[in-house]
Order: sequence, then C-alpha cells, then structure tokens
Amino acid sequence: MGAPTTWQDMTARRLWRHGLAAPGGNAADAVSAMCGAHAQVMSAAELSVGLRLRGADRTHVRSALWDTHELIKTFGPRGTVHLLPARELPLWTAALAAAERAGNPRAAHHGLLTPEQVGELVPAVAEILADRELTVDELTEALAAHAGSWAADRVVDAFQDKWPRWRAATQTLANRGALCFGPMRERKVTYTSPRRWLPGFAPAEAHTALEHVVSSYLRAYGPATPQHFAQWLAAPKRWAVGLFASLEGRIEPVEVEGTVAYRVAGDAGAAPGPVPEVLLLPYFDAYTVGAQPREIVFPGAARQRVLAAGQAGNHPVLYLDGVAAGVWHQRRSGRRLDVTVEALVPLSAARREALAERVERIGEVLEAVPRLTFGAVTVGPHA
Repeated sequence: MGAPTTWQDMTARRLWRHGLAAPGGNAADAVSAMCGAHAQVMSAAELSVGLRLRGADRTHVRSALWDTHELIKTFGPRGTVHLLPARELPLWTAALAAAERAGNPRAAHHGLLTPEQVGELVPAVAEILADRELTVDELTEALAAHAGSWAADRVVDAFQDKWPRWRAATQTLANRGALCFGPMRERKVTYTSPRRWLPGFAPAEAHTALEHVVSSYLRAYGPATPQHFAQWLAAPKRWAVGLFASLEGRIEPVEVEGTVAYRVAGDAGAAPGPVPEVLLLPYFDAYTVGAQPREIVFPGAARQRVLAAGQAGNHPVLYLDGVAAGVWHQRRSGRRLDVTVEALVPLSAARREALAERVERIGEVLEAVPRLTFGAVTVGPHA
C-alpha cells in the first residue's frame, strides 16, 4: 500500500490536475484532464472549459466543438450530456456501454424496448445519420420508415409530454457509437453520426476502454474508492469493486487519513505548486461533481448550502483552497453580467480582491462586462 497522505494534499493535486491552478492551451487536453465536461447547460460547459484555458473565451470552446471537432457533444458519465475529446471517443463509448450492460437494461430503457428492438435501432440510427444532421422529429420520421412504426410510438413520459419510443434508448445509441449531438438548428437539438467527424470510428475493446476511464478518473479525482467511481459513473457498486480488482497492478491502494482509496500505480506526485486561494466554478463543473469525499470538499454548512439533496453541481460554487465555502449566481442582460457571491465564511480584503479578479476572468470567457456584489443568492438549485 502506498504511503499515507492527507486530503488537503490530494485536494491541491486535483486542482492542478483539473487545470484550475495552471490553465493550458488546448480545449481537448483540458476536457480530457477533467474526464469530460458536463454540458447539460451549454453556457456552463463553455465556462468550465474556458476557465481551464489561457486567455480563451467561449468562442474557443465552440470552435473546438463545431469547427475542428476536437470535442464531441454526446452522452457521458451518469447518462448526462457531456463534451468529450474526439480522440478518446472510441474508449469512452466502449466503457460507457460496458457500465450500462452491468446495470439493469430494462430499467435503462424504462421497460419500453426489448433487446431485439434496441438491436434494430442501433444500425438503423447509424445508417440514417451517416451523412446528415436531423432534429428529433426528423429522426423519428426516418426511424418509423426504416425500423417500423413502433419506433415512433409516443410512450416515453417526459416533461408532461410523450416522446417517441426510440428515445428511451438515446443514451444506449450514443454509448454504441450510433449518434452524437449535431449543432443546434435555431432552438432545436439535432443528432448526427460521430463517424462524420471521426472516419473509421468504432468503440474500442471493453477492458482496454474501462482501464482508460478508471485511470483517467483516478488521475483527475483520486485517490478514490470503487464506490466513489460508481457514483461518478452511475454504475453498480459491486461491478465497480470487481473492476478495480481486475486492474490490480495498474492501480494501487493508498491510505488517506485512515481511508483506503486507489490511485494509478506509481502516481504519487504532489501538487507542483501553490493552488488558487479563490475559485468560482459554474453549474455542474467537473471538479464539483466528482470531488470526494463529500464531507471533505463540502464541510459543515457548505454541505447543506451547496449540495442539493446530496447532489453536487446544482449550484455554482465558491471554493477557498479547493474547499466549498459558498455559492454564487450570474444574471446576464445583454453584455452586462451581474455576479452575486454568497460566502459562508468571512472574506478578507485579499480574498475579496481575488474574487473580483475571478469575476473579471468569468466576464472574459463569457464575453461580458461583469459586476460583482456580495449577498444572499436567492435562486434555487438547477434541476
């Protein structure tokens, strides 16, 4: 077992690994280091990635996604929308498909699709989207003609509406490499094939892919337990324990203040320098969602204020030395960006000045003119 260390040491190392202490110059590298950028709220994803890049604004992230296709928008950990590095997509799709198979497929498809129907949808969607981008309605119509009217039956409960049956398998279709997101068409979502931007794309071999994702996760968030990994990926805990055991020699246990957790074998390096004293990270930032143990990263009053029913990411977070110490909110009106910070601890003049600098950087990324105020954030958690 590796030599004992402290959670404070590991928090400092994570900030460096996430590009939050020393921003880099390449969007795909930044997203790789994060193990994906949560993109359910696209403006938050642009800010998450932009804060990890030197001198970049949101247009750099958009260009990496829609111009150079270094990033792919698809379904990632926990079945949520993510930006992933295009070069790693064969590994991510295979690993996510393996994790999905380890769960309950019937539950994953809401009991609305048989395995045979899913098996029909995968090649059908891949063929339909091979050379184009389609809205949900357009893809539904094409699938009804290609696979049968059952694919378009409106049986999926969603937001006081009914979606077509095939949408119960959207995450599975992404995990198997049949679809990813295309650019928005006005306000409508489109889907397309990742093969348009990655010629010859195919999911990788499962165990190789899982080793990659576990290793990437542990570099970004480790040391961590199999249970932490299972929560982050939304995978069965027993399966994660077995997966970690199968990687003996590639990963190793280490004791952190009495807790046995895992890191990549030999990855004992400390943070190479000081960490940012103050950080403002947006909704669903990767550091917020993945950092464990929760009681260390969200201590005391922060646990109640920052976590929404135990879920991390539903509030933008103020961090002091990598530990949650408050929440914040932004409201945009044209070019103006009003930022309100609610701190749970007294802030020194130096920390207030550092916060003002962070808000200026947020304004640069979002191409806005920011104004900082201190006070209560009255906006509730994001759903």
